[in-house]
Amino acid sequence: MGQFPLTLGRFIAQEQADHPAATGEFSGLLSQIGLVGKLLAQDLRRAGLTNILGTTSGTNVQGETIKKLDEIANQTFLKVFDQSGLVCALASEEMEKPVLFAENWPEAKYMLLFDPLDGSSNTDCNMPLGAIFSVVMSASEERMPAEDDLIRKGTEQVAAGYLLFGSSTMLVYTVGQGVHGFTLEPDIGEYLLSHEQVHIPVRGKVYSVNEGNSHKWAAGTKQYVDYLKGQDKATGRPYSGRYSGCLVADVHRILLDGGIYLYPGELNKPEGKLRLLYEANPLAWVVEQAGGRASTGTQRIMEVEPKKLHQRVPLLIGSAGDVNDAEEFIQGRRM
Repeated sequence: MGQFPLTLGRFIAQEQADHPAATGEFSGLLSQIGLVGKLLAQDLRRAGLTNILGTTSGTNVQGETIKKLDEIANQTFLKVFDQSGLVCALASEEMEKPVLFAENWPEAKYMLLFDPLDGSSNTDCNMPLGAIFSVVMSASEERMPAEDDLIRKGTEQVAAGYLLFGSSTMLVYTVGQGVHGFTLEPDIGEYLLSHEQVHIPVRGKVYSVNEGNSHKWAAGTKQYVDYLKGQDKATGRPYSGRYSGCLVADVHRILLDGGIYLYPGELNKPEGKLRLLYEANPLAWVVEQAGGRASTGTQRIMEVEPKKLHQRVPLLIGSAGDVNDAEEFIQGRRM
């Protein structure tokens, strides 16, 4: 009889045992993220039956129309962590300002930044969705955190990861000691270790980009994507195009099988579309911990100095060799 896979709780407990100074707060925080995943998975399974598809009448801080499920996901994060006592601040892609929990300070020193529902365009057509999270520590032991304390470089993260809602529900995370993936077993309500110490191949065979935006791209980006579609057995080209409209789903595929995801800067929007603190930084750390790379095209994502809470950034992420190639084209060192 084979050994039963480790549950998320048991895996976290074993990891905590290797760090005698651990207080258990961090383990609790990861467990609460797992709870968010269970609650959202339950909502998503019934989405077509419970009038939670479609849009609300509002827009978010970026001026984008809010889907009903965006709002539900954001509220789920808020409710779970409001009751947990584990964080002193929350910041969401959907909210203009962070939520500060003065009542949890100074015992709770973790701060959570999250994209509550990635891939909103997929909500009404039963395609993959995700959620992304980043955890940082409070900057000072002397005072309650303020908004500026959440605006931190990716190198300052203490945990990062994502939830993926597809054919199964997964929680993938890193604390700087590799990447581990857990799959929710719905019959027992537990996340089971399904992907231990994930390693991304040095190169892949797929690329993921919204080619409908190609008329907005700079020359280097166009040349790189054309290069990927060229035929050359020695370099494994052409690559296959795979784009789902959900960043988490596309990056997860590449994390397991290799390749590259691009959401580049555009001629009239050089800063790109994706948010540095909620999307790029956490996914960059996950992919780096698996042996890959994440870049703006000119700089390592995790070394970008953030200036504001909702800052945008171009993103090239995936296999190290593929990201290196993309940088050479974008920087004009290769044509």
